[in-house]
Amino acid sequence: MSEIISRLKKDKVGLVGVIGVLLVLVMGFIGPLVTPHDPTEMYKSHTLEGPSATHWFGTDDFGRDIFSRVMQGARVSLYVGLISVGIGATLGFLFGLIAGFFQGWVDNVIMRIMDILFAFPDILLALTIVAVLGPSLRNTMVAIGIVFTPVFTRTVRAAVISVKEMEFITSARSIGVKTHKVIFKHVSPNILAPFIVQITLALSGAILTEAALSFLGLGIQPPEPSWGSMLNASRQYMEIAPWIAIFPAIFIIITIFCFNLLGDSLRDILDPKLNQ
Repeated sequence: MSEIISRLKKDKVGLVGVIGVLLVLVMGFIGPLVTPHDPTEMYKSHTLEGPSATHWFGTDDFGRDIFSRVMQGARVSLYVGLISVGIGATLGFLFGLIAGFFQGWVDNVIMRIMDILFAFPDILLALTIVAVLGPSLRNTMVAIGIVFTPVFTRTVRAAVISVKEMEFITSARSIGVKTHKVIFKHVSPNILAPFIVQITLALSGAILTEAALSFLGLGIQPPEPSWGSMLNASRQYMEIAPWIAIFPAIFIIITIFCFNLLGDSLRDILDPKLNQ
């Protein structure tokens, strides 16, 4: 970990990603506590007002403070992203370990299921799952978690197949170390590098997917603010009140950009071929 931090400090692009991600996290978890207005409170006498000292990002068609709603939307997006990626990463890690280590018919069954899930575009699969389960915060997280399970499974499986053929694994098995200890004490720690990188990249994808689902009305439900639902509500006011769409869009772009920068830098740092 100290080596990773040291390398990130020397990588200007990675450092920008780290700072950006930290700012987004602060904004999401602390921002809603210090916002000047209640994000759901309506001010009928202040509808569609532009940015001002009172309402920094202006107000929407219900007179709600956009700055407060953007801050609260950041918390929602990060919460959904972290939980959904946690679901996908956990399932993918277990499936990938089992498929890569045992291979054979177990591998075939697991990977064929993953191939079926891969056959659907991410947003279409998420839409289908949410449509079946019903639109809610919990179902949105479950849907996004299932969407990201195949990519984690493939990543872990490929790493396990590579690691399990190494000499120290062969030695451990030859002296009678039990299978579950080989998997969790010897194989698992040596496949964390690509797994961590995939988590970082998946977070940006999960946030974007949540925004897309909310934009289509199948994600976070009103009056809970979400960047995607804010963009959807701004469509009919784009010409007379563009700030309603501009600020949520900017924060979506910045958040995804920072997570992608961090993920790309971690991939370069943790790739042994690039560090030789």
